[in-house]
Amino acid sequence: MARQKTIITCAVTGAIHTPTMSDALPYTADDITDQAVAAAEAGASILHLHARNPQNGAVSIAPDDFGAFLPRIKQATDAVVNISTGGSIKHSIDERIAPALRFSPEMCSMNMGSMNFSFHPLAKRYDSFKFDWEKAYIENSDTYIFRNTFADIENAAGQLAPHGIKFEHECYDVGHLYNLKFCMDIGLFKAPIFIQFIFGILGGIGPEVDNLVFMKRTADRLFGDTYRWSVLGAGGAQMALATTASQMGGNVRVGLEDSLFITRGKLAASNAQQVAKIKRIVEDLGSEVASPDEAREMLNLKGGDQVGF
Repeated sequence: MARQKTIITCAVTGAIHTPTMSDALPYTADDITDQAVAAAEAGASILHLHARNPQNGAVSIAPDDFGAFLPRIKQATDAVVNISTGGSIKHSIDERIAPALRFSPEMCSMNMGSMNFSFHPLAKRYDSFKFDWEKAYIENSDTYIFRNTFADIENAAGQLAPHGIKFEHECYDVGHLYNLKFCMDIGLFKAPIFIQFIFGILGGIGPEVDNLVFMKRTADRLFGDTYRWSVLGAGGAQMALATTASQMGGNVRVGLEDSLFITRGKLAASNAQQVAKIKRIVEDLGSEVASPDEAREMLNLKGGDQVGF
């Protein structure tokens, strides 16, 4: 049998890393646009997008900040646009889904459980910061609870249901898979579903291959053949776990949201550099990379002509 093609998702900027950590991290609309388009040209069929304050690089969930780059990306590439609904740990679910409600993308993320979500150890790596907000934002993350209650999930699913959006169900631990199964049992989500296994976030499951095998085995038991899956390895686990996932029949996610590096100790020059690397690895190991239209078919998406931007 022919092997299923591998979908590459690129998470372009995210909400963890700050401008001090890498000059390559995009935060203006121009830079987000340019790097997203370049990532698509390098082989990413899905672009997972957050917004930033264009003046200081701080995390933004303002629809207008998304609006500054979404139409430009759509004009320049056929890649699937996936809008984050988890972009701010400090805001309510209604605030976090506002961009998705306004722009009605083909996909958006859906975090499947509340958790401690911290990156405070990163603060010790830097003696000074480009912007005043960065140090406190990083240091105080040891107090953050990333809230995604069952009520929040039901609220988001209900409001977004009329838009025909396919969710990237982000699962940071095995319990999140059981949360997703419960939500499917009560009718919030319908098969086929797309699960993003996430490893290496402080507060979530660790980035070991044994954990990947366990998550995959658990998902097989809960969802049978009604799901597709991808792997996100944070930090230094990015390429190794992505490579392993691709050989297990899964899909992969890279990007500067998840890791700032291209190899150990060397910062990536761009999102496209990471995409090109994993594409080469996937193809060298005998798999083919899915095009945007092939990804749409594999994930049963509504199509790029049905979005609101």
